[in-house]
Amino acid sequence: MKHDYSIKGRQLDVVATERDLGVIISSNLKMAEHCYEAYKANRMLGLLKRTVKYKNPEMMMRLYKSLVRPHLEYSSPVWSPRNRKDKLLLERVHHRFTLLFDDLKYLEYSERLTKFKLYSHYRREEIVPI
Repeated sequence: MKHDYSIKGRQLDVVATERDLGVIISSNLKMAEHCYEAYKANRMLGLLKRTVKYKNPEMMMRLYKSLVRPHLEYSSPVWSPRNRKDKLLLERVHHRFTLLFDDLKYLEYSERLTKFKLYSHYRREEIVPI
């Protein structure tokens, strides 16, 4: 049952999504649209891949942590993805980062994460309680 809300006699508009402090919240309280916005961090990763010629793992990790991960984790305690498809979408950015290095491509994804001391979004929920 939907209700009409008003402030000082003025009826409030009904919207499908609303952005508040950079977090997109839908009317059904699902965070899929915000996860898609956070996935745009993939663009920043592409920029790093195209512009950095010598990909030293230490330097690339610093760039990743300072330029890409903030997009993925901004206000994450508020919108932490619960749906599997949202988690997989964000996980693809980590996966793509670990594939930038030719000498590590032969390793399993979990081994590459361990090498860079990164956590998957699945594991992160175990470490950071919400």
